[in-house]
Amino acid sequence: MTTALPTPQSSALPLDGRRVVVVGAGSNTGRALARAASEAGAELVLAGPDPRKLEWTAGELSGKAEVVPVDLADETSIAALATATGRFHHLVSTAAMPANGPLAELDLADVHRAFAAKVYGPLLLAKHLAAQAATDTPEGASFTFFSGVAAWRPAPARTVMATTNGALAFLVQALAVEIAPVRVNAVSPGIVDSGAWDRLGADKDPFLRSVADRNPARRIGTPADLVHATHFAMTSPFVTGTVLHVDGGGRLV
Repeated sequence: MTTALPTPQSSALPLDGRRVVVVGAGSNTGRALARAASEAGAELVLAGPDPRKLEWTAGELSGKAEVVPVDLADETSIAALATATGRFHHLVSTAAMPANGPLAELDLADVHRAFAAKVYGPLLLAKHLAAQAATDTPEGASFTFFSGVAAWRPAPARTVMATTNGALAFLVQALAVEIAPVRVNAVSPGIVDSGAWDRLGADKDPFLRSVADRNPARRIGTPADLVHATHFAMTSPFVTGTVLHVDGGGRLV
């Protein structure tokens, strides 16, 4: 059963007249971000590997949206996304391709895909789209990429996840300098009830309660938490090269 995604009020995201690219718009979190931006008046470019999921997201939006398939492991595909996008104001990528499992059982092809989603892809998105970012607004232009708490709390069988998320955290600092004045930030979620944990079935609720009990914030995250953090990263003109930890303090315990 898929968890329903709450839709924040449009007043939370004043993006009227902005063109926003959402890479990973077919995912649960990507859909939540796209819906919020659309309700706030943004024009959307929905990108990701599965056109069917992108069309599904587009059908949920209240405003204009274009669908552009993209493969973050393929530079030609990213260049085509840049051509289709044209001038834009903000880009958000929630892309992730975890390569979890014991170290002795890792498949190098899976590792390459994980790095494509979190490291090579963001690097190439900046390479091909930064010159098209419109910086002539009060908040300027921005790139926001999704890292993750695993970088700060590594665990067995999560080595690749920790490494790719950590690499992305440093990449945004380098890109913030390289492509300035375009701003570059990362959002690092902790445990969020976005639908990903539905696979646990009856074990889901006990798992989420145990996480909430340990977290300093004494709760787990919601898609709305990620929407608000992403909005802050996109629209705060003095914030760049920063990782916003949206984890309830989970990385600390």
